[in-house]
Amino acid sequence: MKYLHTMVRVTNVEQSLDFYCNKLGMQETRRVESEAGRFTLIFLAAAEDKTRGIAERAPLLELTYNWDPENYGEGRNFGHLAFEVDDIYALCDRLMKSGVTINRPPRDGRMAFIRSPDNISIELLQKGESKAKAEPWASMPNTGKW
Repeated sequence: MKYLHTMVRVTNVEQSLDFYCNKLGMQETRRVESEAGRFTLIFLAAAEDKTRGIAERAPLLELTYNWDPENYGEGRNFGHLAFEVDDIYALCDRLMKSGVTINRPPRDGRMAFIRSPDNISIELLQKGESKAKAEPWASMPNTGKW
């Protein structure tokens, strides 16, 4: 068995691409428009995964946009997406400065949670060893839910 992708439904393509690509740094690898099925599929890869090539078939995130509006709720039954990051503090700082709420700050230098515009929980995990505890993260309270 080989992991291929995770699908999340989105309600606004532009807002979702801004979040996943501009803010998280993912890159679009392909797009499928189905007029008969009335949906758009947008496949994204993390920057490091995109360079792995077709031979390895890196895991992808599939954004599914259904052309006919639906209410998906908060998606809590989905769980979360998880990404390994080079510098959790730097990424969380950049995300906060771009308007993203850090729901569970990286108080331990290892793990943080944020949510997408469609309320999908996203876990950020520090690559390698945990970073030393540092402010403002160490004393920052949780915000909302993840």
